[in-house]
Amino acid sequence: MQGSGMYQEVILDHYRNPRRWGRLSSVSFSHTGENTSCGDELTFDLRLAEDGETIEEVAFTGEGCAISIASASMLAEELPGMTLSKVRDLDREDALDLLGIEPTPMRIPCAVLAEKVVQDGVESYEDDE
Repeated sequence: MQGSGMYQEVILDHYRNPRRWGRLSSVSFSHTGENTSCGDELTFDLRLAEDGETIEEVAFTGEGCAISIASASMLAEELPGMTLSKVRDLDREDALDLLGIEPTPMRIPCAVLAEKVVQDGVESYEDDE
């Protein structure tokens, strides 16, 4: 993993003390996904506002490496107030920007797992509507 010590400390802090960790009692949708190459697995719960488009509350759980858990924690902090259309528009660079480092090629799937889980959840939710 490449990056300055400051960013590595932030990643370790999010790994050790993930923000928005847990499950929501009332959800609009939940989605679980995994990184099959390493076994990291994340579940995101999202509750939408009354408009059905704006994310009101987020929580996540899972197991994984420091990069996948930190990335999930950072994304979970960014999601409240975001619209589903904005979530659909997120790309790999957005996930990497949150981390503040350029992970090694083997760690990129870990870094983007949370974003993929949330985007897949949005897609499944909208398909069911």
